[in-house]
Amino acid sequence: MTPSPGAQTTMSGDLTPPAAVQLCYENVNRSCVKAPYSPGPRLLLYLVFGSGAVLAVLGNLLVITSILHFKQLHSPANFLIASLACADFMVGTTVMPFSMVRSVESCWYFGDSFCKLHSCFDGSFCYSSIFHLCFISIDRYIAVTDTLVYPTRFTASVSGMCITFWLLAVVFTFSLLYTGANVAGLEELVSALTCVGGCQIAVNQNWAAKPSDSYKDRVARRERKATTILDIAVIAFLISWLPYFIDSLIDAFLGFITPTYVYEILVWIVYYNSAMNPLIYALFYPWFRKAIKLIITGKVFRENSSIIKLFSE
Repeated sequence: MTPSPGAQTTMSGDLTPPAAVQLCYENVNRSCVKAPYSPGPRLLLYLVFGSGAVLAVLGNLLVITSILHFKQLHSPANFLIASLACADFMVGTTVMPFSMVRSVESCWYFGDSFCKLHSCFDGSFCYSSIFHLCFISIDRYIAVTDTLVYPTRFTASVSGMCITFWLLAVVFTFSLLYTGANVAGLEELVSALTCVGGCQIAVNQNWAAKPSDSYKDRVARRERKATTILDIAVIAFLISWLPYFIDSLIDAFLGFITPTYVYEILVWIVYYNSAMNPLIYALFYPWFRKAIKLIITGKVFRENSSIIKLFSE
């Protein structure tokens, strides 16, 4: 039966159907709901996140190349800096591009298997950055407080041992996520929140407290004499990571109450820390600026370029 014009007016005025809900995967059961941005903000977010990834990749690649190529920069302390740059470089290549798509599109389109692998890369390389900064802090502390014995204490072999802590970060993160220890006790909540097209890793109270302990240790280590450049790097690190650590603790104890967009903002503040150190070096290290110039102009390909003096002895 065709309704009368009056009935049509009443229905359209009082019973207007809600706007169609967009899903990450149409016609797929339990698909995540998609929250798309309008074209303007979408493009802006891609530019902001993409530029961060490019800066992390190119900036840290310049740091790695400078230290490994120029023999004058071959020292245990600089090898640690190069190793830190390598960790941040890996964040820029294996983590940030995929997180950029997830953040802007509000959906994960790379499959469940790569979601877990991506999360392992995320945790491994970010935690590796933490370890490196701790060791660099210790190195600078010894260099300032025990100047005469520093060369005998912090040798190339000690630097190599510190660099192997990469393995600890990798083993810790992969074992945490692939054994399911991070969600022990949260199985029902995780099952209720899981949908197709999502990639958020839950961490229970026990594991959330262990990044927290590491943070407290790092704050204690900062109570020392150190160079201005290191202080700036540590401050940048704390500013980047502290909001994320606090939110992780709140979520672990209060049942994951953080809105998705807030979580994405905090995660990207952490990611941008991987791009900060090359900027700090460029601002405060004349030798790094000179090395960049030699690399960009192609002079590093000349014979004996590795023995060019970047600073006076």
